[in-house]
Amino acid sequence: MSSITGNRLKISIFGQSHSGGIGVVIDGLPAGKTLDMDAIVTHMSRRAPGQNELSTPRKEEDMPVILSGLDYKGRTCGSPLCAVIYNKDTRSGDYSEIARKPRPSHADYPAFVKYEGAHDIRGGGHFSGRLTAPLCFAGAVAMGILEEYEIYVGAHIASIGTVDDVTFDPVHLAKEALFAPGQKPFPVISDERGQKMQEEILAAKAEHDSIGGVVECAAIGLPVGLGRPNFDGVENVIAKLVFGIPAVKGLEFGSGFQGSKMRGSQNNDPYFYDKNGRVFTKTNHHGGSLGGLTTGMPLIFRAAFKPT
Repeated sequence: MSSITGNRLKISIFGQSHSGGIGVVIDGLPAGKTLDMDAIVTHMSRRAPGQNELSTPRKEEDMPVILSGLDYKGRTCGSPLCAVIYNKDTRSGDYSEIARKPRPSHADYPAFVKYEGAHDIRGGGHFSGRLTAPLCFAGAVAMGILEEYEIYVGAHIASIGTVDDVTFDPVHLAKEALFAPGQKPFPVISDERGQKMQEEILAAKAEHDSIGGVVECAAIGLPVGLGRPNFDGVENVIAKLVFGIPAVKGLEFGSGFQGSKMRGSQNNDPYFYDKNGRVFTKTNHHGGSLGGLTTGMPLIFRAAFKPT
């Protein structure tokens, strides 16, 4: 089924934008792990709607309710972890026009054809960006477990329209620098550029329009050799998950499309030994992955989001 992904760790997303709730089932988590619910709720609050004039006006708390998968001590117990987020601010009447007039840049029309008119038109149904809330829950759970192995994941807004933020250091990316943007109300590295991004958003909003952007994500602490060649490479797996976000229309790793304009002598990353005899590369145009395998350098990718 299209709403289920993963091998060792399986994730299943359920619900619709205006149904009773949305949620996720995570199967394959190691037993005996205590979930940091404060960290999970904080992470999810970063995408919760209705927080300010920069986001959608729909107001939802996005408070996850765990139905199963924990023991009496609150630890994972080996059975699937199921969490539901109940929908509250559902004004389904706002979407009555969609039944006869599909919205541009949304899945209304192809869904109408595929499901012969039986799809849920309210808020985009199962195609809605609302379904990213349970994805954030699953991500927060996974991030908490990864941190036990000193593997850290972070992101920031790389650009809004034509305004670019400073990029992550692709070679010497420290945990503090990785987490810093996510601790801000508007997650950017440069607050000055972040202010210009917000002005770009509000200018489009004032004209009853919208604008796209790019998010840069990085993971540090990954061991060398994670992944598989060909169809199960680390880029392949990440791409499948990232494109599960409805508005994503582009993805690049490392130097990405810009690297296609460079010569090999510019884009290649020479190896070297550090003072402890560990192997690294002097640059990181490859974005932390070669042949589908992690190289031990920061894994860096950028996802492009379309305007709606």
